[in-house]
Amino acid sequence: MPTTGADAIRQAVAQAVERFGRLDAVVVNAGILKRGDVAEVSVDDLDRMLAVNVRGVFLAVQAGAAHLTRGGRIVTIGSNTAVRSGYPGSSVYSMTKAAVAVMVKGIAVDLAPRGITINNVQPGPVETDMTAEHLDRIRPLIPLQRAGSPDEIASLVAWLASAESGYMTGSSLTIDGGLAL
Repeated sequence: MPTTGADAIRQAVAQAVERFGRLDAVVVNAGILKRGDVAEVSVDDLDRMLAVNVRGVFLAVQAGAAHLTRGGRIVTIGSNTAVRSGYPGSSVYSMTKAAVAVMVKGIAVDLAPRGITINNVQPGPVETDMTAEHLDRIRPLIPLQRAGSPDEIASLVAWLASAESGYMTGSSLTIDGGLAL
């Protein structure tokens, strides 16, 4: 029987538990972007973005939560497009990232009795290989006039995975230099 995406996710989590003995935190950083306006988006592109950006995130959260104990943390990586879809051709991507933000709210209620928190980080433009060709066009739109760094995003994720964030759950935190204001 072929391995499904769900099987691969469960196997990856099981391997992490086997290697480290337990899970204290799960960070789900999955996403793909296929640009196209409503007339151009193919059913295949729609299905692929939903499969990775929504279904894959849910399955990773589900697999990770099964191994977390009281005090465990889950952090998903969404996008500021969940609250600001101002770019032509980004409607489907934005929809999937908004779904993640709402998913986190519901799952927070499910996991709260177990003392597990889940939160969503919504980065805006970050200096990565994926954004390199677009940053010059986007930078003037950002109130801080710069893109974020991967380290800035990682610092927020690290805080959300720490004991200090124990009273925060079901939240989406936008970190985008003010772009979504």
